[in-house]
Amino acid sequence: MTSYERQRRPVPLLKKRLPSGQGSTVQPNVTSDGDTPLTVRFWVLVALVGVVSGVVGSALMKLLFAVEHLAFGVGSDGQGFTAAVERASGWERATPVLIAGVIGGVGWYLLRRFTPGMSSEADAVLWAGTDRLSFRRSAGTSVLSEVVIGLGASLGREAAPKLMGAVAGGLIGEWARLTDPQRRLLIACGGGAGLAAVYNVPLGAALFTAEVLIGSVTLTTVMPAVGCSAVAAAVAWVFLSDEPIYPGVVDHAVDGRLLVWAVIGGPVIGVLAALYIRVIGWISFHQARGAWVIVAMPVVFAGLAGLAVVYPQLYGNGRSIAHDAFLGLGSLGVLAALAVLKPVVTALCLGAGASGGLFTPVLCTGAAIGAVGGVLFGHLWPGSPMGAYAMIGAAAMIGAAMQAPLAGLVLVVELTHSGLPIMVPMIIATVLATAVTRRIDGYSIYSARIAGQAPVDPVLSRPSGGDPR
Repeated sequence: MTSYERQRRPVPLLKKRLPSGQGSTVQPNVTSDGDTPLTVRFWVLVALVGVVSGVVGSALMKLLFAVEHLAFGVGSDGQGFTAAVERASGWERATPVLIAGVIGGVGWYLLRRFTPGMSSEADAVLWAGTDRLSFRRSAGTSVLSEVVIGLGASLGREAAPKLMGAVAGGLIGEWARLTDPQRRLLIACGGGAGLAAVYNVPLGAALFTAEVLIGSVTLTTVMPAVGCSAVAAAVAWVFLSDEPIYPGVVDHAVDGRLLVWAVIGGPVIGVLAALYIRVIGWISFHQARGAWVIVAMPVVFAGLAGLAVVYPQLYGNGRSIAHDAFLGLGSLGVLAALAVLKPVVTALCLGAGASGGLFTPVLCTGAAIGAVGGVLFGHLWPGSPMGAYAMIGAAAMIGAAMQAPLAGLVLVVELTHSGLPIMVPMIIATVLATAVTRRIDGYSIYSARIAGQAPVDPVLSRPSGGDPR
């Protein structure tokens, strides 16, 4: 028997080989399902997790939009958040985020005080494989996260849907008495499906599941991930929008300028991504704990309110920063300031004890850096639009920061419904940035936040466990 003659599992329906006599197992990704057999029953559960993730993700977005409407008069679909913040003046702009500091500080203190030892970190549970996600703690932190973000906190809105999708996968897997590997795959699919639902990115979310949450882009991982994310996105269309998150972004023609800038900018963004990740990791370990959260969060959010007097774009997840950069809007000075300030205020919000995502804050930072770098490069070699540089910068930064170049590239394309003509420079910059970040450090924005030996929680007088928050 040659090395090609591996045993096929499951056994194919057609037993007879092709006339060539070659076995199907020559192609290594069709040989076996491994320890996660893709049975009909498992596929039904994958679809069920997709439905639940789509519904829960939509509900969390509706909660976010309702809070934004009450706080700033934003429309019911969440569009025009920054414009609404800009219209608010004085205390009308500051009051919501000050309230967020009080709600978040008290809310997270009580939640963590009365759910000791319970986990609400999907990444930690997936990678350690020794814990269970707590529904109570996960639901509480998800609701609090969306409320404070709706009031202006500088955090990503995707963390809560991702977490609750993972919770759905875990609960359904336990109910169905799946094996541990199957349950782990279902948790990961649920996490990716939550992302797919709220950002309408089924393919990018599936790659996020495979590259980041599972760490294996194989047939038996990608198929359930794609299926689950597609179901979640379709379900979310009923409640949310099927439009891209960043509408109106035009395709840009590729040229030599973009290729050269990708070669130069990619490594630079890789260094900046490594620095960003280090800051996130350091602040996650040293963030406020116990009763200190009640004090730290209002203080930090008050500082955010002060900065927002000049830069209202700092409120929320940074969607408007990225959108303006993609559209080629904004001055060089404003974009440069936002590229520096957005990571700072996001890190401080985490340091104050808040829970939230980093996807859009990192993406918008990359877009701003790309736009600024492109404008400066344009003085030497003019001709290419700012928006093209912003697209390249966003893909490079998020790919490097997640340590997932495939997911980063596809997510930027799906979020904007554009970018294919400049895919080659986007790939060059993303690969270079990811390689540089990996060589410098190796952490991602997700692994950097997971605690190893966590410090002692002064309220509980015990290690705070696997949840770094």
